[in-house]
Amino acid sequence: MKLLLDFFPIILFFVAYKVWGIYVATGVAIAATVVQLAYMRVKTGKTEPMQWVSLAIIVVFGGATLLAHNEDFIKWKPTVLYWVMGAVLLIGQLFFKKNFIRSLMGSQIQLPEPVWKNLNWGWTGFFAVMGALNLWVAFNFDTDTWVNFKLFGGMGLMIVFVIAQAIYLSRHVTEDETAKVEDAKQ
Repeated sequence: MKLLLDFFPIILFFVAYKVWGIYVATGVAIAATVVQLAYMRVKTGKTEPMQWVSLAIIVVFGGATLLAHNEDFIKWKPTVLYWVMGAVLLIGQLFFKKNFIRSLMGSQIQLPEPVWKNLNWGWTGFFAVMGALNLWVAFNFDTDTWVNFKLFGGMGLMIVFVIAQAIYLSRHVTEDETAKVEDAKQ
């Protein structure tokens, strides 16, 4: 359910683009992100800082797209979001000695410190590459191709990365961790 909720604005953007075009889709993405944030606030009583960052980025770049009637702004939005997330991980690790991946996942899985560090660097690199890849597709192909990539390519690459990460993590999970996961399922 959380995964569907996370991709809710992207899916609505895709559908609206196919039916009404880029400018209506941009407005739909802005509205969907506001609804997503409000829903999370009502359901859980809180919102994560990255959700607020995502909202700010879609409002700024989506708003610029609508005001200037120039689709280039909305094409920059995923890149800016990826690079902000990567920068947060990088700055946290380098300057504050804080591993935000561990902060997010540490209560669910116990790993050696070097593995947490590798995960942090892996996600930082993934976000950097995804941002660059988005720009390459956005400005070397037509808008239709970019919209398709945004949904299917971006989501597909994310799934592949998460599976690769799970395979990497499986080598470091102890028997105790496996038992905890099994107990939690029952």
